[in-house]
Amino acid sequence: MISRRALLAAPAYLAPTRFNLLFLMSDQHQRRASGCYGHAQVRTPNIDRLASRGLRFESAYCPSPVCVPSRGSLITGLHPHSHGAKILEDALPSTSRTIAHYFAEKGYLTAAIGKMHFVDETQRHGFAHRLHEGDFTASLTPAQRQQVRHDHGDAGGINGSASELPIELFQDHWFAEQSVKFLHQNKAKPFCLWASFLQPHTPFRPHRDYFAKYVPEQMTLPPRPLGDLENGFPGNLVRAKERGWAQQSDEAARQSLVGYYGNVSQMDSYIGRVYDTLCELGLDKNTVVVYTSDHGEMAGAHRTWTKHNMYEESVGVPLVICIPDGPKGVRREIVEQIDLFPTLTELCGLGSVKLPGRSQKALIEGKRHTPREFAYSEYYFCRKVFTKDDRYVGRPPLLMVRTAQYKLNYLSWDRCELFDVQKDPGEFANRIDDPTLSGVVRELKLIAERQFRA
Repeated sequence: MISRRALLAAPAYLAPTRFNLLFLMSDQHQRRASGCYGHAQVRTPNIDRLASRGLRFESAYCPSPVCVPSRGSLITGLHPHSHGAKILEDALPSTSRTIAHYFAEKGYLTAAIGKMHFVDETQRHGFAHRLHEGDFTASLTPAQRQQVRHDHGDAGGINGSASELPIELFQDHWFAEQSVKFLHQNKAKPFCLWASFLQPHTPFRPHRDYFAKYVPEQMTLPPRPLGDLENGFPGNLVRAKERGWAQQSDEAARQSLVGYYGNVSQMDSYIGRVYDTLCELGLDKNTVVVYTSDHGEMAGAHRTWTKHNMYEESVGVPLVICIPDGPKGVRREIVEQIDLFPTLTELCGLGSVKLPGRSQKALIEGKRHTPREFAYSEYYFCRKVFTKDDRYVGRPPLLMVRTAQYKLNYLSWDRCELFDVQKDPGEFANRIDDPTLSGVVRELKLIAERQFRA
């Protein structure tokens, strides 16, 4: 028998109610672009399988529709104005306390494999084991590096085409294999593993086998009427024209969709590779698994691509959470990604943390809870990315407040947007000038300003 003294001295992670954490993450995955979210063309069998074994959230929102600030918020549980990494060039401060620090303090081995976009990769932000793009590049021969640069050098390219790279030369393939290796090597230890992939981010150049899964002529274009950007924030129209998106033909848009959907399916295969390994090792029985993306992708909606705006395609994210022997189904309540830090510490049995985000454990377990009344997000205009002349850089950020019925995109210095998302889910009719909705606008502005000051 184990003595009482030995039991008390045992590491806390031996408690049977404590779970591992596998956080599967992609980059720029539009919420709707998955089979489990009802898309009729995109093939995502592995994400769909995860969703069938857990909970799928239909109204999850990112804290900022751009990589660096959103990822900083995911691991700190703070909004960008609080953690400080506001634009693409900002490194998350080394003093930031992250979910990795928290899990490590509880006796977990922490790892981040893949794209975390720390900007300053000398900082590990609490992840004891770290592999990133530089490590992948170092694993290649000089000839292979040149081959990868030639094939994937256009990081912002939306023209869909097939890559002729061998599958082994995709960095996401390497990240998936390194994640599998980590699971095998650490299956007997409590772990917090972030397996994070670059796809389906631009360039839309998947491996030829995934590109071949889709036919341009069969692609259904999203609604993209001419002129629908003309009655809102003018910066969105300026950006669409500068990049040639506003002038893109239907034929070219379908070709872009083939590339994007091919990227989605290729990323899905890596999700499956890591998750299959978890199950083969029997670790799914004591591991909480999360799938999400840092933000969405416009994918041609409103004649726009990538992100950097507050349309649903950009700011909405897929979110699936699987708990061993946990609930299954769909949750339609509004949640924010900053809720994940406090939610996951409780789901893994590590107790509660005090953060701006709200633990959704009760919601997940179907217990009595107070649902969110709104989602909040903020966007700071990035240099050389939003417009060529940086006309908006340095101005106060775009703030979004999204309730069950309305969405306000608030700028203190330019034209705002108000959408009735129940009657106008495509967000085509800007109601900001409607006098019957002035009270709604006033209330949502106050919320936006309060959240930004918090």
